[in-house]
Amino acid sequence: MTHTNDTLIQAAGCVLWRSSPVDGEPEICLVHRPKYDDWSHPKGKLKRGEDHLTGALREVAEESGYTADPGTELSTLRYFTGGRPKQVRYWAAEAISGSFTPSLEVDRILWLSPAAARSRLTQYRDRTLVDELLATLRHA
Repeated sequence: MTHTNDTLIQAAGCVLWRSSPVDGEPEICLVHRPKYDDWSHPKGKLKRGEDHLTGALREVAEESGYTADPGTELSTLRYFTGGRPKQVRYWAAEAISGSFTPSLEVDRILWLSPAAARSRLTQYRDRTLVDELLATLRHA
């Protein structure tokens, strides 16, 4: 099967977290995209000439409204979308400051416990990133 455009889509994102204001446990930010009606980690395509980490932090700011402090690089997810290969590099990133404003791209965000985030994520492949984040936080 040949694809008319099999160019790799380069994207990046973060597993955005903060310490819960209630109990100090980690909370994970998920974004809801009305176009796909899905819950995911903030991520998006790189701009021309943009490096992955810069793109990941830009996407976090655009989609969640938060400035993030990047930590450990997590797994790179690879999958097909619209018949094209896509590669998304992820980092653990702590939310430092900011606040959410709904947009056409992202209409809601949720701060959830890791267990709740894992079950709310639409794509099964995104769930392993939650476990990776927790592992990096435990070893921090």
